[in-house]
Amino acid sequence: MAVMKFGGTSVGTSRAMQQAISIVAREEKKQTPLVVLSACSGITNKLVHIADAAGRSALDEAMALAAEVRAFHLNLVDDLISGLELKAELTVTIEQLANRLELLIKGVDIVGELTERSKDMFCSFGELLSTTVFAAAMKERGHNVAWIDVRTVMITDDNFGFARPLDEVCEANVRQIIKPLLDAGTTVITQGYIGATKDGRTTTLGRGGSDFSAALLGAWLNDNAIEIWTDVDGVMTCDPRLVPDARSIRVMTFSEAAELAYLGAKVLHPDTIAPAVQKNIPVYVLNSICPDAKGTIITNDPERLSGMSYEGLVKSIAVKKSQCIINIRSNRMMGRHGFMNQLFDVFARYSVSVEMISTSEVSVSLTVDDKSFSNELIQDLKQFGDVEIEHNVATISVVGDNLRMSRGVAGRIFSALKDVNLRMISQGASEINVGFVVEEPEVATAVNNLHKEFFCTPENHCIFEMPAK
Repeated sequence: MAVMKFGGTSVGTSRAMQQAISIVAREEKKQTPLVVLSACSGITNKLVHIADAAGRSALDEAMALAAEVRAFHLNLVDDLISGLELKAELTVTIEQLANRLELLIKGVDIVGELTERSKDMFCSFGELLSTTVFAAAMKERGHNVAWIDVRTVMITDDNFGFARPLDEVCEANVRQIIKPLLDAGTTVITQGYIGATKDGRTTTLGRGGSDFSAALLGAWLNDNAIEIWTDVDGVMTCDPRLVPDARSIRVMTFSEAAELAYLGAKVLHPDTIAPAVQKNIPVYVLNSICPDAKGTIITNDPERLSGMSYEGLVKSIAVKKSQCIINIRSNRMMGRHGFMNQLFDVFARYSVSVEMISTSEVSVSLTVDDKSFSNELIQDLKQFGDVEIEHNVATISVVGDNLRMSRGVAGRIFSALKDVNLRMISQGASEINVGFVVEEPEVATAVNNLHKEFFCTPENHCIFEMPAK
């Protein structure tokens, strides 16, 4: 069995849904899949705006947006369903969900308060609607499918907005509710992102929760694959908006994917695929627009990785813009124990995350998000010494297997950057990341030069030729 998760853009229009259905149909010829869907593209954001409007008693605004949500899904029904009986039945279901959304808006408006619990309820409508339409469209096309409300399976704590599943309860529910259907050859359609407490109150798992749900469900089912269908050809060597010649990475390790996600690349967040890591279930990142593209396999399987480490060279280049450097210089650092602990206590007090760090005997340079710190933080840092701030910089991170032990790689990195002014360099405990900071106007030059050095031949041809899935 396989879990197939489709993101919002992959089910965001009737045409996209038809494409996703054809992909599921292709999988059904090999094995019975569990299909996890996000809300249609843009709907969750609209539901958040509806919740905010209801919370500030902007009733007309909230109801107008709710009408747009209703109309959007009714239009999907018109485009996807031709059978009159099924269309009538589905229309009733959409209307019922839309009516419940409007009742929630009125309730929040009357109370005059928007709670995290209410927000979760608002956000749940997106996936309930998308999966309802998708399951009906598959049924009309002759597929044996079952729509399952994931809230009967995904039982969570009551940390609304960022709920965590109760693993033992959820796994038992999966084996009792979902697995028998799959074993009988029935394709199951369900939601990601949402769950429910033991007493039935709707929760959400936070943004990215649909990927997390897919990984959890795959782990609980002991599946042989988890497929994440998006609108790009897998994980890229770098941002294609910066480098038009960016390529899809065919194979990478879980640790590389985690490092890239932390460093700013648009990759699956490490938390979302942690269940797959624990069971060593391969995660495929695939393109629903071009389903025959090979995409990316994320795995720790030695057989799959054999011969795929590119001799320890670079896998990808991650960029994080809108950063700033904070330089702290102090003679008190020399030979003084506890200095760094005290320094980072200040950042912790202000809940500021440090991205990159470089130290010498008398100075510390570190990067933070340009909008994350305050004048109060800077004043507290001045107790340690002179403080200087450099704005409008970006971190660039070169990621790949065992970089520190690969002879000559560092030389190639800095040779490629000879025309770029490096404001800071950092290579910490990680063996798969070398990072540095440049001024934002030089990001494109730096990234293009690095990509040309590691991913292209002199004729600018891609150096990869990976095996198919």
